[in-house]
Amino acid sequence: MLADILQFDFLRHTFLTGILIGIIAPLLGTFLVVRRLSLLADALSHVTLAGIAFGLFMEKQYFAAFFNPLYSGMGFSVIGAVLIEKLRSVYSAYQEIGIPIILSGGVGLSVIFIALANGFNTDLFNYLFGSVSAVSQADFYTILIISIFIIVMIVLFYKELLTLSFDEEHAAVSGIHSKRIHFLFIVLTALVIAASIRIVGVLLVSALMTLPVASAMRVVSSFKQLILYSIIFAEISVILGLISGYYLNIPPGGTIVVIAIIILLCCLAWKKLSVKHHVQKSA
Repeated sequence: MLADILQFDFLRHTFLTGILIGIIAPLLGTFLVVRRLSLLADALSHVTLAGIAFGLFMEKQYFAAFFNPLYSGMGFSVIGAVLIEKLRSVYSAYQEIGIPIILSGGVGLSVIFIALANGFNTDLFNYLFGSVSAVSQADFYTILIISIFIIVMIVLFYKELLTLSFDEEHAAVSGIHSKRIHFLFIVLTALVIAASIRIVGVLLVSALMTLPVASAMRVVSSFKQLILYSIIFAEISVILGLISGYYLNIPPGGTIVVIAIIILLCCLAWKKLSVKHHVQKSA
């Protein structure tokens, strides 16, 4: 089945991109969940949607060749991340307020640019919910570069990100530049979201960053295990989601998320059964 799909170049690009997304989305998502910043992914995904709608609108203009919706979405996402970080400084006592502000702004801009782009069309639908045929070779190489950059940054700053995730005060005392590290983290999150939209869709990408992590949290006992199992669960969701999406001729974003939810339910059931078995054994 998989061999039949991979005989086409565009499908190979899609599956290779999906594998990359299955690594970087839960990798960043682990830190998002631990830091209780899951809504950050939602905010940046809506800003990314505004960038995509802007790119689709500009495609109709004279200088359309200079605007790729993927790149404009990426640019908007990074700008949104920077603005959230700035708002954290402005509202130091209520730092989380920056997230709904940017989310609202992203929704508002999305509505405007979608209307200017003459409403919903096939391209926008693919960006919203993902597509098994929309990943070009150029998109794949762009996402490959982003993935390598994100992985390298996580490896280089793993200790700082881990410390900042669990104890910001200790991080400050330890001499860690928390503002710089958080800024790096939020920009990396923006890049992950922008890179994932081709496969999962802008409206569902936050699910791929959080559902595998939620599943892994029920079966692991350390942070490194949490990262590993989150990636494994995400890869299972992406690969099975892409295959089923291709054969059912439906957007893969929905199938990926549904499979991730099924994995979550299995992990919850396994945890409940293991606890019950442990209690019976102790009695």
